Amino acid sequence: MMNVHRFIVLSRSFGVGKRLLAGRVRHVGREATLLQLRKSFKTHSRNLAFAKDLFLGQVNKAEVFPYPEIGNEELEEINQLVAPVERFFSEDVDSAKIDRDAKIPPETLNGLKELGLFGIMVPEEYGGLGLSNTMYARLAEIISLDGSIAVTLAAHQAIGLKGILIAGNEAQKQKYLPKLSSGEHIAAFCLTEPGSGSDAASIQTRATLSEDGKHYLLNGSKIWISNGGMADIMTVFARTEVDVDGEKKDKISAFIVERAFGGVTSGKPEDKLGIRGSNTCEVSFDNVPVPLENVIGEVGGGFKIAMNILNSGRFSMGSSSAGMIKNRKQFNKSLSEFGMIQEKFAMMALNAFVMESMAYLTAGMMDKPGLPDCSLEAAMVKVFSSEGGWICVSEALQVLGGLGYTKNYPFERYVRDCRILPIFEGTNEILRMYIALTGMQYAGKTIVDEQLILKRVADVLIHLYAMTAVLSRASRSISIGLRNHDHEVCTRCTHKHTFFLCNRKSYTSRNSATMNRSRKKSENSSVQYSIRSGDIFVSLSTQSELHLGTSVDRHTQALVH
Repeated sequence: MMNVHRFIVLSRSFGVGKRLLAGRVRHVGREATLLQLRKSFKTHSRNLAFAKDLFLGQVNKAEVFPYPEIGNEELEEINQLVAPVERFFSEDVDSAKIDRDAKIPPETLNGLKELGLFGIMVPEEYGGLGLSNTMYARLAEIISLDGSIAVTLAAHQAIGLKGILIAGNEAQKQKYLPKLSSGEHIAAFCLTEPGSGSDAASIQTRATLSEDGKHYLLNGSKIWISNGGMADIMTVFARTEVDVDGEKKDKISAFIVERAFGGVTSGKPEDKLGIRGSNTCEVSFDNVPVPLENVIGEVGGGFKIAMNILNSGRFSMGSSSAGMIKNRKQFNKSLSEFGMIQEKFAMMALNAFVMESMAYLTAGMMDKPGLPDCSLEAAMVKVFSSEGGWICVSEALQVLGGLGYTKNYPFERYVRDCRILPIFEGTNEILRMYIALTGMQYAGKTIVDEQLILKRVADVLIHLYAMTAVLSRASRSISIGLRNHDHEVCTRCTHKHTFFLCNRKSYTSRNSATMNRSRKKSENSSVQYSIRSGDIFVSLSTQSELHLGTSVDRHTQALVH
């Protein structure tokens, strides 16, 4: 009976999605999100993933228990990679200078290339490191120590070259990936336009087939392009005329565009609030000749490729955000005597732990065979982590008071760098719509206009997934007898109580007070442990040897140190 119900739900959802795609329901900026449902309901071995089953009241425990672990081969690789990358960022990266000069020095870029960080997930056969999603997430924690470098590398490989990697043919991969993975060529992802921010389906850049039929002529302009001024290879999305059942229709196609083709110009770099060292600018295309063989996938299939690229890259924001707030900073222990300061420290540690747990659980899912669809989980990780990271850096600045507001400390830069996180890779507002509508469109097309309801539903789903990730990680620690696993349990309980207090407003004041007392007790335990360890502004994983759910053996030594 449940299978029949599930089929009805998905059939109705897909029907409403088709009507929305046809333009029968108007809503500013939502088309891009709703069009992702084509991918969401694509049939494959993991069509209804863990997060989607939650809409049907089901908990697929096999997807989240036990918590993911890494194999011996991956462990050896990460051992060899983590130490030199950490050393490079601690000794050779001057983040204050990068922020002040608004550019990454050539010698720093060369160092990143020598470490192979421009091809982390590119298969070895094309010159990359060929790492898994889990290993990529671990390196992302370190790379995020400098926001500008993190954005530059992410724009290059998480979205810039990703289209070639996931949808390109063998000839395209052989031609472009080796130089991209070495860093000899830099990649960029060109989708956003002046009139289409969140509404990616409304782009106006056009590719017209030439008279001789040998190439496309590309015309248009893209804005807010990371790496736009330094990219040699760009994944560009443009409208093309496609024959559909004898009728000419406009469809979005994806193209590999080389700056060397001619007609590509870059504007002045944007003077940004944060991530100032990353290159962001407008890129214009004036009759750029693009060979037919540079179409990625099928003509007219570009929007699906764009959404797949964005969906696959969002999960890493969890580990990046966690890494950004896990800098080891010693504070005067007398601060621990103040209850409100204790609460801030506890919530910083809590957020870092939850972000880590969500990111690595999702990475483990994505590493499973069978092309797993983790688009919903990735969106949840992005929303939770981008907002959690912002809260943590803001509270860290608050603890330092006036000193935190000065450039003598890095926290003002962290605040500026973190502010972009809820905006790029899909705004959190759009992603909340996507999360909720994925499972609720069967309720009727009018549900699309109930944004406040959709936001609340999305928030509940996001926190449910966060609780599941923390529970999975803590359960594994208990089952293997991990040292200090009781602190993971305290963290899980604190997050659970916080979730209910935020989302169950219908609770009576008596129940709320009881839960609040329990939460305070867990918070106090967490912060007292952090204080005793002499490392307050850090995730519990650092001092208690908890990271990625691994034990106090070779796994911990590799992943934590």
